[in-house]
Amino acid sequence: MNFLKIFSIFLIATFFLTSCSKKEKISLVVQEDVELQMVRAFREGYKEFEAGDALYAAKKFNEAELLFPQSSWAPKAALMAAYVYYAQDYYFDAEFELKRFIKTYPKNPDLNYAHFLLAMVYYEQIVDEKKDLGPLLKAQEKFNFIIKNYPNSDYALDSKYKLDLIQDYLASKEMYIGSHYMKKKKWVASINRYKTVVEEYEKTIYVEEALHRLVELYFTIGLENESQKYASLLGYNYQSSKWYEKSYKIFNKNYKSKLELKKEKKSMLKKFKKLFD
Repeated sequence: MNFLKIFSIFLIATFFLTSCSKKEKISLVVQEDVELQMVRAFREGYKEFEAGDALYAAKKFNEAELLFPQSSWAPKAALMAAYVYYAQDYYFDAEFELKRFIKTYPKNPDLNYAHFLLAMVYYEQIVDEKKDLGPLLKAQEKFNFIIKNYPNSDYALDSKYKLDLIQDYLASKEMYIGSHYMKKKKWVASINRYKTVVEEYEKTIYVEEALHRLVELYFTIGLENESQKYASLLGYNYQSSKWYEKSYKIFNKNYKSKLELKKEKKSMLKKFKKLFD
């Protein structure tokens, strides 16, 4: 009886071990098979991307990610899907993929690049800052995020450069609105716009003109002291500027710029030559 029990236990144990061994082999084969499929899908995606088919390429990269999600190549595939969308101007799809990547792989070493690429997605959609500030403000927020969270990365350096350009865009919008109000003779509204440029966008290319417009506007409404204050500021910082010459002329009507004097000399020379024709 004891022998039969021992023999039965032995048979059960042998069956169990054999079964596990087979399952393990099958599992390994399936795993290798899936990994090969993943690599194949990734390669196909890259090939289609080089061929210019962004939609099919992104589909293959998504397929590679889904086939072997625990692989280190899964986040790379997800990021490649986002990049091919971005490269072919499918910004809505690129934004979706990048947000998904950031949420799915919060500790991935390429997370800084994902944030930067998302900022670029917004930046590339800046078409007319005078009408739609949405993409511009989103890009600005994201570039600031990169500088704050990844200050020593190459992306931070590029983000600073992009932020300078965004400042120019924003200043340009203020200048545009200021000019619009000026034409409508809404002096106070126009002054407020130009003051915004001087106070908030002092490093942009529009500061000189904004200072001149303030000189002009304050002089127009009879506030000469304010006008002189901005003229002094313009002269102190940009004395060689054409806008300084324009401002100077407001207070001195007889003042002639170098260009005007040059034109006068040319005109006199032409008259002089005609005497001998």
